[in-house]
Amino acid sequence: MRYFIELSYNGKAYHGWQYQPNAISVQQVLEEALSKMFKTKTAIVGAGRTDAGVHASQMFAHFDFNGELDIDTLIYRLNSFLPEDIAIHDIFLVKPNAHARFNATSRTYNYRVSNRKNAFTFDYAYRMLQHLDVEKMNKACEILLQYKDFQCFSKVNTDVKTYHCDIKEAYWKVENDELTFVITADRFLRNMVRAIVGTMINIGLGKIEIEELHTIIKSKSRSEAGFSVSAHGLYLTKVVYPESIKLNTINGK
Repeated sequence: MRYFIELSYNGKAYHGWQYQPNAISVQQVLEEALSKMFKTKTAIVGAGRTDAGVHASQMFAHFDFNGELDIDTLIYRLNSFLPEDIAIHDIFLVKPNAHARFNATSRTYNYRVSNRKNAFTFDYAYRMLQHLDVEKMNKACEILLQYKDFQCFSKVNTDVKTYHCDIKEAYWKVENDELTFVITADRFLRNMVRAIVGTMINIGLGKIEIEELHTIIKSKSRSEAGFSVSAHGLYLTKVVYPESIKLNTINGK
């Protein structure tokens, strides 16, 4: 039987989501925890592959287990066993062919930019003390919605078959002393959000004109786009699935 697990994690201590042969990853820690709970090797597949240092306030993964589970007890035991920077929120039964990665219809990322020095958020938001023109940055976001090929924002030498992504929304919002970039798409390329944010910051600083973004995207060249901001300000915040993947309802959800 196949189950989906909903979790969140602070990515500071991990070399990304995906298993790494010589570094600790979120996937590895969760697989080891499940394997100990079930007393058999248990593999999991995540909804995406966040990079080293990237956080997730909502992430999903699937695993297979032959038999019914006491969901409440399993969630409690996992949360007791896992380190404090990984939290399990829900586990539910899905159809046998449901896939945490391929069945996701959209993913949303937030990127936090701090306007001033903050003793409590310096590790979780990118600090930019220079003034940014948010109005210009939001106008540039409208241009993103006009394109599908985002090779210019992709990490080079990746093994992807296509650079096409359907961006459904992209905008900046101001919250107290922070700017937050929100972007939703059906899929994302490696380093894509961080490269977009770096390019947007250059637009907000006046280093790149809004209309130049058309040329950058059409170039398909990573060297034409802006710098890549650091990972610590990036959060996977939402992953959406069709309700049809669920086999039944558990825990009243």
